[in-house]
Amino acid sequence: MNTTRLDRKKKIKKKSKWLRYSLFTFFIILVGSGLYFYNAYNDVANAVNKMNKPISREVSEKREQKIEFEQKDPISILMVGIDEREGDHGRTDSMLVLTVNPETKTTNILSIPRDTRTKLLDPENPKKTTIDKINHAYAFGGIEMSIASVENFLNIPIDYYVEINMEGFKDIVDAVGGIDVDNQYAFELDGVTLKEGPQHLNGTKALAYSRMRKEDPRGDIGRGERQREVITKIIDKGKSLSTLTNYKNILDALENNIKTNLTLPEIIEMQSAYKPAAETIEKLEIEGSGKMLNNVWYYMVDDETRQILSDQLREQLGLTKEVVMNNTNSKSN
Repeated sequence: MNTTRLDRKKKIKKKSKWLRYSLFTFFIILVGSGLYFYNAYNDVANAVNKMNKPISREVSEKREQKIEFEQKDPISILMVGIDEREGDHGRTDSMLVLTVNPETKTTNILSIPRDTRTKLLDPENPKKTTIDKINHAYAFGGIEMSIASVENFLNIPIDYYVEINMEGFKDIVDAVGGIDVDNQYAFELDGVTLKEGPQHLNGTKALAYSRMRKEDPRGDIGRGERQREVITKIIDKGKSLSTLTNYKNILDALENNIKTNLTLPEIIEMQSAYKPAAETIEKLEIEGSGKMLNNVWYYMVDDETRQILSDQLREQLGLTKEVVMNNTNSKSN
């Protein structure tokens, strides 16, 4: 009897300690691993509540039913880096689509070039479409128009989103003590000069590193790779014991620069149920070509390429294949 009571006390103590020093995992939604903070539960809850910005819909029209974390349903997440500057509504500087499948223990990360020419859909008026660069969707209709346009482009549901203010991105890098990179191309951007080779970057330099594309012969593709690299480095630094004493600064940087429709209970459920999806991470890129139309440069992606990507992502999400709709032959409104 005493042994049983002792076991119960141990279990309760462990559970209480876990709640108090919860393994707060926010960047689990980015690569399926996790950026951990041993933190008082209330601090974490307050930070996530500030970051939480619901969207008007509960379930994507491309979903037959709501996601159930307990059932380990595959999910998709749109991650956007927003370039918000004075006098500008903001545009997406980067777009990543994650499809996470805990049963197959796989995660796909697809980078969408910001100049991709596509239909932009207004969720409040679905019949009205505009043909433009995909990063303009945010400027025209915020995150909800970005989500609707990406769903149409790939013909997949977007279940969740994570929006990062790129100007404040440097605060997150500084909060984890900076990152180490091996820069392949020397360049100067926005007053920041980076030499070629291994070096330590603070937040300002990391932001320039993730934004540069003109000196990179791969353009947006190369920039997308550097952005994924920076995020991965932040995650790695976040896991180290040295960052635990700085958790409040990290939380402050996150809550001031990130918006998401994920709630704290959902993040906690993902931490336990979706972590196996980090075992295999595949990075996908969109093949296309540059073209000038009416003196504007676009990244052109044909429907055959879209169909291949859609089939791959829908399979990852446990959905049947569907034919993608023609993307850019309708007139702009």
